Amino acid sequence: MSKLSMMDLAFFLTETEASPKHVGGLMIFRKPKNEGPDFVKNLHAELLNTADQVKPPFNQVIHFPKLGRPEWRLAENFSLHDHIFYRELPAPGNRRVLNRLAGELHTPKMDRSRPMWEFYLLDGMDGDRFAVYSRLHHAYADGVTITRWTIRSLSESARPKKLTPVWSVPSDREHRDRERPSVTSIVRTLFSKSRDQLKMIAGLSKLSTQLVLEQVNLTKNAVAVPFKLSHKTVLTGQVSAGRQVSTATVPMERVNRLRKITRSTLNHVALSCIDGALHRYLEECGTDLEEPITIQMPVNLRAEGEAEGGNRIGIVLVDLARKTNDPYERLREIGFTLRNVRYQVDGVAPSSVIAYTLTLGVFAQLAELLKLSDVLPPLGNTLVSNVPGPRNTLYMAGARLEESYPVSALTPGNHMNITLYSYDKHLHFGLVASHALPNLDKLGGYIHDAFIELEQAVDLTNA
Repeated sequence: MSKLSMMDLAFFLTETEASPKHVGGLMIFRKPKNEGPDFVKNLHAELLNTADQVKPPFNQVIHFPKLGRPEWRLAENFSLHDHIFYRELPAPGNRRVLNRLAGELHTPKMDRSRPMWEFYLLDGMDGDRFAVYSRLHHAYADGVTITRWTIRSLSESARPKKLTPVWSVPSDREHRDRERPSVTSIVRTLFSKSRDQLKMIAGLSKLSTQLVLEQVNLTKNAVAVPFKLSHKTVLTGQVSAGRQVSTATVPMERVNRLRKITRSTLNHVALSCIDGALHRYLEECGTDLEEPITIQMPVNLRAEGEAEGGNRIGIVLVDLARKTNDPYERLREIGFTLRNVRYQVDGVAPSSVIAYTLTLGVFAQLAELLKLSDVLPPLGNTLVSNVPGPRNTLYMAGARLEESYPVSALTPGNHMNITLYSYDKHLHFGLVASHALPNLDKLGGYIHDAFIELEQAVDLTNA
């Protein structure tokens, strides 16, 4: 059986009813032409008949042995009827209704007695469309891995009608479990682990030194310091039960145009829009922040071509721009900050970033478990993640995937998570928050407004 990594186990052990640790996705499909009104119902029935195709980890649960680390074990009495569901959206079946239902489905903690994943087919959406909401516990995989599985389950052509559900895609963990290590490989692994431990300690020391130098003002804006926020906002505090979902979308063609003109990355542009939107939103909520908004940003720590399952991510802190009415100035300042972050991550071993993430996470989690998040400063204002998606159009049983939004988990002390997902010709923003945030839909609209303002500012500057 495959053992859980420390990161996998952390997601499992730290969740509560108020703060579950599953991640989800909301996908909107357009029904194939000339299909009848029962297309989604028939799709649901067909998916229920794929029980013989289920692969690990979708048929596994976590087992705690008397000795040793927790491991994945095949579930007993596994049934797809416990995991695949059909729902009809209440009238009028529009985006607001869909987002409300997605928030309700994303709220409860998952049943640990069975494999922790669910797949909902949501029928009755306007415009001859339907949606799929799915969720999977974060202990199984991170966003990069889940995206890879999802892409492999979809088709690049509208013609193939054969279904390849995501739970039938052979997982990376399954391939790893089949391998039997030789004596030579075991010895090589032991030496490798010793070397990696030394690199991890050296990298962790370097990261700690950087924080100390920044804290005592011997460096300026070189790194973001955790737990330093002095102003309380609606974005932070003790996480409560209940979730709401909102979305935003901008055309990738226009994003790439901005990138080319300003010599920026996608992250530069997206974070500039989020930063401007958050300042506007906070002002409406009664908080006028002069200091930069600090975000937690997950980074993928896999080497090029590495396809191992589970979680291999770290969290770095990023100070965004100081308050400004100039979107172009905001973009440049965030670009400078992200270069420093890239230097920070590339300068140490991935294991050091993971250890750093777990260390900070322990303090943040303790504050949440002791219900002190309303009193103690949080790690940052919010979490923003970027999961790259496919550039080409994908299909499921002939239905075209038009939009895809991540619906992630909340971190201790934060009431919101924003995850970016690039798909086909658009950049999608998936927003999930507790009900502590008022008018979440407005924030999605403000992200789109901030993008237009950035376009106008760049055009004026480069005219």
